[in-house]
Amino acid sequence: MNEEYFDVVDESDRPLRRATRREVHAQGWRHRAVHVLAFNERGEVFLQKRSQRKDVSPGLWTVSCSGHVDAGEDYDTAVCRELGEELGWHVVSAPPKWLRMEPRLATGWEFSWIYRLRADGPFTLNENEIDRGEWLTREEISRRVVSRAGEFCPGFRWLWALVAPRWD
Repeated sequence: MNEEYFDVVDESDRPLRRATRREVHAQGWRHRAVHVLAFNERGEVFLQKRSQRKDVSPGLWTVSCSGHVDAGEDYDTAVCRELGEELGWHVVSAPPKWLRMEPRLATGWEFSWIYRLRADGPFTLNENEIDRGEWLTREEISRRVVSRAGEFCPGFRWLWALVAPRWD
């Protein structure tokens, strides 16, 4: 497998240098990521259960699609790439940016943009990334995040606290 490289960024999200994924995570350096919430016509959100093969949060529930921004890449390019890689959903332009998350321990020190995608699927799930997915209402997600918190990625729980009040 080829080594992944990320831009290490400063407190204002300006690139400082490039480093390997392993170095960035081991050192807790700020870097970039994208997250997508896909909404269907009924207003439900598609959540994915991460593959057991993942090195971070295997088998836990999270957003519809997410990933790191590669070195030299911008957020919009990364989100288009990730949608294709994880969901088999190929787009020519990025969905609308919805919210921005500042880096913190709970999110792995990532500056992140959350995108809002209108899509009913069907998705072609990448089995190396995703075990399965499920369409859920806001209320059901909120119930599960409280009653089964351990089944969700820590970053998703933080993200959900930002997103749920801004649903409409």
